Amino acid sequence: MTAIEAKHEVVSSTRWMEARQALLAKEKEFTRQRDQLSRQRRELPWESVGKNYVFNGSSGEQTLGDLFEGRNQLIVYHFMLGPDWKEGCPGCSFVSDHFDGSLAHLANRGVTFVAISRAPLPQIEVFQKRMGWQFKWVSSSGSDFNFDYGVSFPEADPKADEAPGLSVFYKEASGAIFHTYSTYARGLEPLIGAYTLLDFTPKGRNEDGIIPPMSWVRHRDRYENVPAVKPASCCHAETVNGCSRPPELPPFPNAPRAWPYTSQLPRELGFLRQPLPGFAPSCRFPASRSFFLPRLPFLGGA
Repeated sequence: MTAIEAKHEVVSSTRWMEARQALLAKEKEFTRQRDQLSRQRRELPWESVGKNYVFNGSSGEQTLGDLFEGRNQLIVYHFMLGPDWKEGCPGCSFVSDHFDGSLAHLANRGVTFVAISRAPLPQIEVFQKRMGWQFKWVSSSGSDFNFDYGVSFPEADPKADEAPGLSVFYKEASGAIFHTYSTYARGLEPLIGAYTLLDFTPKGRNEDGIIPPMSWVRHRDRYENVPAVKPASCCHAETVNGCSRPPELPPFPNAPRAWPYTSQLPRELGFLRQPLPGFAPSCRFPASRSFFLPRLPFLGGA
């Protein structure tokens, strides 16, 4: 018996449900606290951006205002790729593996995303091509941008002259730009969906004794004995702008939406064994999508 198995008792379904509901109460409280913190983040005062930062991208030179691409909100991920680096930071690459799937959703909410590094553009393009990322990535080489936003340090050890971070900006109709938020270090963890998934598992992130904790992370093409991940085949019939999506769904009815094609639902939820309209039988949704379901005591939600 392994250590992780030895410290977990095996109980009846009734006792398991009691323990799960006790934890659920804490999860709901945490959700409410997180919502409150998010509101406080949005209520922070803004800082006016006075400098005229210029970046180099695939379409030539662009100002910070140009990076908004007609929207009024901009998220910048400060990617650690220094001027003399041969490849990007593995930790930043771990984070960046999560970005591409969010781009269309962010744009729909009036938000533009861009990664910025101090490396020259050709150096960025080589690494981006290797990793297969599609998000916009520009170079701040020659500007003070990285230094002003706390991710580059001119007097630092050359091996530690860059840091990761995320900064958010708002642009008014007049063209005025404001810095609204920045976060660093563990403040970036919400960007890492893989960490969230690991946190659901019995072993969690399994980083005890690993110093620093993320030192196990590799570029995704550098792991040993891990099968290459092929792009997922699409189960939707319609393709728009290169992105596959289902046909438009009707507005949410008062009744809960169906949980598609699942044979493992409890008997009480048999009425949910119906397909969502517009989805082929191969589609699957994770159980965590509990907003499709009634607020039953074991399904979570705030």
